[in-house]
Amino acid sequence: MKTTIHRLGIAAMIVLAAGCGGPAPESPTPALPSTGGVKVSDAPAAPSAASEKQPEDGDWLISRLPDDTPTLNPFLSSEDAQGRLIAHLIYEGLLKRDNETWEFKPCLAESYEVSEDKLTFTFKLRKGVKFSDGVPMTAADVKFSFDMLMDPKSDTMSLRNYFINISACEVLDDYSVRFVCKEPYFKTLISLGEDLRVLPKHIFSVGDFNTHPNNRKPLGTGPYVFDSWATGQQITLVRNENYWGAKPHLLKRIYRIITDDNAAFQVLDRGELGLMAITPDQWVNQAEAPQFKERFNKISYYVPYLGYIGWNMRRPQFSDKRVRQAMTMSLDRQTFIDTIMHGLARIVTNDFFIDSIEYNKELQPWPYDPERAKKLLDEAGWIDTDGDGVRDKDGQPLRFEFLMPSGSAEVEAIGTVFKEALAKIGVDMNIRQLEWATFVDRVQKLDFDSMIMGWQLDPEPDPYQIWHSSQAVKNGSNYPGFCNAEVDQIIEQARKEFDHNKRVALYHRMSEIIHDEQPYTFVFCPKARYVVDKRFQNVKPYRLGLDAREWWVPKALQRYK
Repeated sequence: MKTTIHRLGIAAMIVLAAGCGGPAPESPTPALPSTGGVKVSDAPAAPSAASEKQPEDGDWLISRLPDDTPTLNPFLSSEDAQGRLIAHLIYEGLLKRDNETWEFKPCLAESYEVSEDKLTFTFKLRKGVKFSDGVPMTAADVKFSFDMLMDPKSDTMSLRNYFINISACEVLDDYSVRFVCKEPYFKTLISLGEDLRVLPKHIFSVGDFNTHPNNRKPLGTGPYVFDSWATGQQITLVRNENYWGAKPHLLKRIYRIITDDNAAFQVLDRGELGLMAITPDQWVNQAEAPQFKERFNKISYYVPYLGYIGWNMRRPQFSDKRVRQAMTMSLDRQTFIDTIMHGLARIVTNDFFIDSIEYNKELQPWPYDPERAKKLLDEAGWIDTDGDGVRDKDGQPLRFEFLMPSGSAEVEAIGTVFKEALAKIGVDMNIRQLEWATFVDRVQKLDFDSMIMGWQLDPEPDPYQIWHSSQAVKNGSNYPGFCNAEVDQIIEQARKEFDHNKRVALYHRMSEIIHDEQPYTFVFCPKARYVVDKRFQNVKPYRLGLDAREWWVPKALQRYK
């Protein structure tokens, strides 16, 4: 499943937070994405004696959120990466993945069976699991969660598409549940095991699911319990002392909402944050100061993310692919990466992870070529007929609004550079910066001309959510309104294809079509850039990020009680 990244280029880096495990590929594991060369500062994480000790409980992890999240309902936050990760510390799935092997292990389900025809999935639930209010979890909660997810009245469209092959969810007894499929789908076990988080029926069965008060006061079975949410300030979770499984060592998780990057770094530098994703400029400058490196480890690696500019093809300005191609060739992406990003990113051509086998490496990026862009606009009929410096067609100027979330220096730089470049070829781009929640709301309502955003990519990808024509509606994820019969056919065929190599071949063909049509201007895959306080032990970069549930702090170094 793809999830929206907060503010491209800054919070496009994620810490694994799933209560039982983050998204991962179906077993047997296919060719896994490379981390692109993990780099961790070679300074010791703590006194050497500490590394020989057994993990100790205590201390808090305080990290930064660049924007407030709209909800902590895991079904409604499916396109909001940060909110979803926090929610997954509270709500759990039926299965979990091992961070290193990526093999399925029990979570809320102690075992499962898959029929030979891959149409029936039966889960035996773990007994003795309770929600944090003390109410036992049963199969009725699993069925209720599935029903809420699939209810057309629920705002769950971006997640629901991964379950549309399932025709029934049957409660066999209090601790057994069976899912029946109408057709095979290569991701069914992943969807049921990991994406179907179990909600408490006794809480959500009363009231409107989309606006339920417990969307802001979540109550689950996970290793952390919701404590408080001060809107625009911070979200606090505390360790679930009655957790059914192995409890994490850190007693509290605090997410401080700091929208300004410079202000956030000052808070970090004062020692008030233990973890933060930092900007490229901060990475190569402030974070290189000797006194800073004495206190923090720097960790960088490539993970499955990308940034893009989306063109609303419903608008007359962008209905012609030649215009969209011209837009792409007007943005000097490599110079931007070399200067603003300090080389900490790579240009991408399609929406699969650049280090994965699904990524079509035969596709070359559209070049930066303003002269060719001008010719394409001429061919498309956009010519400056009245001499005002802006191209027009049928009496309408080639003018559009460019939406971007506020607070990101990199995003602002892209907008400024792009606006100046387009003006030189006769295109008038007006920048509109919006607070994150307002930005997402407008995008989901398809109320935009163009916008800049990012995706957290699925390591076992299914492009249905992003490119299938059925998703080109409000609250769907096909924001540009891209509709292509061949792409639809490829996506539908790939869903039923269990041979990984054959699926890859289908995706490569799909990427060729997307590359030609340019509903997105693919910008880059940024490198994750984290700094972590050295008092935290067992900090390991995995394929999808860091997992702070494994971290601990020696008693002598603990800061918070």
